[in-house]
Amino acid sequence: MTSFIQLEYIVAVAKYQSFSKAATHCFVTQPTLSMQIKKMEEDLNVILFDRSKKPVTPTEVGESVIEQAKIILSETDKIDEIIQFSKKTLSGRLTLGIIPSIAPYLLPNFIGRFAKKFPDLEISIKEMLSEDLMDGIEKGDVDMGILATPLPRNGFKTTPLYYERIMLYCHKNHDFANLSQIDISTMRDQKIWLMSNGNCFRNQAVNLCELQEDKDQSGFSYESASIETLIKLVDKEGGITLIPELVCNNLTAKRKENVKPFKDINPLREVSLITSRIFIKKRMREALIDAIRSNLPEEMLKMKIGEVVEWAQTH
Repeated sequence: MTSFIQLEYIVAVAKYQSFSKAATHCFVTQPTLSMQIKKMEEDLNVILFDRSKKPVTPTEVGESVIEQAKIILSETDKIDEIIQFSKKTLSGRLTLGIIPSIAPYLLPNFIGRFAKKFPDLEISIKEMLSEDLMDGIEKGDVDMGILATPLPRNGFKTTPLYYERIMLYCHKNHDFANLSQIDISTMRDQKIWLMSNGNCFRNQAVNLCELQEDKDQSGFSYESASIETLIKLVDKEGGITLIPELVCNNLTAKRKENVKPFKDINPLREVSLITSRIFIKKRMREALIDAIRSNLPEEMLKMKIGEVVEWAQTH
């Protein structure tokens, strides 16, 4: 008879691709873990892992068994979820991933109050690029993620949190400074300061402005890892950049004069909470969604008239 311990062991080996690392994670010796997995293979009369490969990889039947093991283990965890729901409490550990172009503008709005409301919840926050965040959720290293959607991958449960406009920020002496709206077609020959590669907001800027990164454009010589740095670069060196709506809350009144909407279009960034499809901490997820939405303006919670800009690269 297969035990829950054996299921935990095979899931750990699949995750860490190593018997020794899996044993360390499970707080057992490697011989103990190996023996239990070997016994499970003998009872099922199948080979779950190809031990000749480095790193260790599941066999074809092993992959199917491991996926079922994840489902079984997640179902057993629901017992704790039911108890917490009945007591209206939250405890345990939450690992939240969030992308750099969202973190400094969204987290301060809710995370302090959320942590105080649920003191028994151990919260760990990781600032991560979108691809790394999705990898982390798939591997089980991250419970939930906050990033721009729609996603370029399947396999996640996605809940839109809010929609924010994408706007232009220009230098006070730029030609755009005296305009009330910007025709997006006029941006293509401008010096545009962009986030560095790997940041999805960079890709949204490229897609929105239909820029060609394979061409020798001066704008692509200017990159930064944060939106705040981009704004300071514009102020100091001139040029333009794109910013999401929440960033405007951090700007001085003088700087807000340099923020311009686009003419005839209303580009939006959809920000969502994502989890794996078998994520079972539903009460934790719902509490986080409520904490975020309750600290945002009402008009940002619904899809505005406009178009969501995808961040998957189109060029």
